[in-house]
Amino acid sequence: MSKRIQIATSLTLLVMTFSSASFATTFVSDTKAADTIYYNGPIVTVNDKQPTAQAVAVKKGKIIAVGSENSMKQFTGMKTKQVSLDGKTLVPGFIDGHGHMVNVGLQAISANLLPPPDGNVDSIPALQKVLKEWVDNSPVPKKYGLIIGFGYDDSQLKEQRHPTKEELDEVSKDIPIMCFHQSGHIRSYNSKALEIAGITSETVSPVGGIIQRKKGSQEPNGVFEETAMMLVDSKILPKVGSEEMVNLALAGQELYKSFGHTTAQEGLAIDGFLLGLTELAKNNKLDIDVVAYPPIMLPGIEKRMESPFVGKKYQNHLRIGGVKLVLDGSPQGKTAWLSKPYFIVPEGQKDDYNGYPSMTDEMANLFIKQAYAKKWQIITHTNGDAAIDQLIRGISLAEKKYPNSQMKPVMIHGQTLRADQIPELKKLGIFPSVFPMHTYYWGDWHRESVLGPERAANISPTKWLKDAGIPFSSHHDAPVAFPDMMRVLSATVNRVTRSGQVLGPNQRVEPIVGLKAITLWPAMQYNEGKSKGSIEVGKLADFAILSDNPITIDRLKIEEIKVLKTIKEDKIVYDRSVKTANPTNSCIDSEACLQKLANTANNTQAFSQLMAKPHLH
Repeated sequence: MSKRIQIATSLTLLVMTFSSASFATTFVSDTKAADTIYYNGPIVTVNDKQPTAQAVAVKKGKIIAVGSENSMKQFTGMKTKQVSLDGKTLVPGFIDGHGHMVNVGLQAISANLLPPPDGNVDSIPALQKVLKEWVDNSPVPKKYGLIIGFGYDDSQLKEQRHPTKEELDEVSKDIPIMCFHQSGHIRSYNSKALEIAGITSETVSPVGGIIQRKKGSQEPNGVFEETAMMLVDSKILPKVGSEEMVNLALAGQELYKSFGHTTAQEGLAIDGFLLGLTELAKNNKLDIDVVAYPPIMLPGIEKRMESPFVGKKYQNHLRIGGVKLVLDGSPQGKTAWLSKPYFIVPEGQKDDYNGYPSMTDEMANLFIKQAYAKKWQIITHTNGDAAIDQLIRGISLAEKKYPNSQMKPVMIHGQTLRADQIPELKKLGIFPSVFPMHTYYWGDWHRESVLGPERAANISPTKWLKDAGIPFSSHHDAPVAFPDMMRVLSATVNRVTRSGQVLGPNQRVEPIVGLKAITLWPAMQYNEGKSKGSIEVGKLADFAILSDNPITIDRLKIEEIKVLKTIKEDKIVYDRSVKTANPTNSCIDSEACLQKLANTANNTQAFSQLMAKPHLH
């Protein structure tokens, strides 16, 4: 074959290759050409002006065209990579309305005490069994002299109560044990932990917390709520170094990427967590954007907010976006601050028990005004409607002192948000980040024990917010639940409980609304709506490729959809086809991961900072 024929044959094959993608048989110059074109599958843009498309063109990590396959000819060059979706669905990358990416790493090194479907603990004997197996197989107890379990839920245990110190003593009387309630607001300890902490019958419950007692006496039963947990945590938690913090953050990032996140949040960035994140950023180890919020309640916040990472621009995918405030506790743990009593009050409480605040109005107002004065966006944990009232009062005073501030304060959780509070949110510009996943995990518990049928039907009232014209984000609060955005979307759309009942059918929204609540609207929450959250020209090429279309599939099957790929600025950061550890298993199930997390002790950073303040939902 002559050289001329060889060249002609090669050119013919090249033309045939590109013609099969139906974009171009002639090519534009490299300066005009896209780096990548995605096509051949449903594309849900989350842009009301152009809801769907056949193809998307990307250059230098940004979207340069959205339209028909035919329109992509003008963006196809010799070097353009053409990515067929093979019938799978392309959506904007998911944006974390509220979660704790680094804290997910802490969960990764703990015994998995979660109830089904995320774990196997449905009774106190099952909890004891998991802890004993973890002690036998994990290097953590020997390395650090501590047994850690994460995620038990008294509402899902057959006994319908928290494990006592005596029941944890059956696991070990020699090594201190701490078991995190799934909410993060309650812990159960064994007798050794209380002994080390110096806890006795004379120990007084601190402000904003409760030490539970044995019935008819002042002897602690091992269950501690809210700020009371720090009496024990500060004494039994070991010290770990910066390398461990980095590994915790890496473990959290891997899990987040596997569920399609291109923007994550560390919703209470205590010093150790900030250390891990900043080290990752400095060494270009963050694959997705992370927004961190240090707690304004802890001393030294002004120094923390002098970090070069503070601001509206990311540096190597990290920025400190503002500060975090906590005003109450957990509804399913019955520590959230309500305006009316709990449907069934906890044992030992009076009939009018309605939870309790984390702080006084005076203190809350002081923190909120400080944030406004410094122009820090403030995100505030409020589960109970009384705590939401406290937030509204505080923001109202700050707005009067600093009018037209455009601060966009965020209400985190808002579980028991009342209809009469919604106009106040709109008036004050408070952005709601709500938690419809509760309808699945604790919906039955809310209806039968926490709130009663009427109040439970309206937890996380997304339809009220939509009808009021208020954008909202829908979150998972990981590690309270796995950061599975398809479960978040399903709960927002369906509100189906564990028992299969619909909790508050009038609060359900359409799938496209639910999708906005995990893409476009949380981008607005972060003041990043111009660069993220939808597939539009000029925005970042942040995508998730899904196994099915969440808009057209049977809405009850949304939770079955899998994330196949996560793409950050046109770079694949997660690929389900590449064999890795099951993303829904904790790190405990991976010996390599555990060793990586447990075998690097520099003893330079207090591990007690990990849970320096109750902060999950």
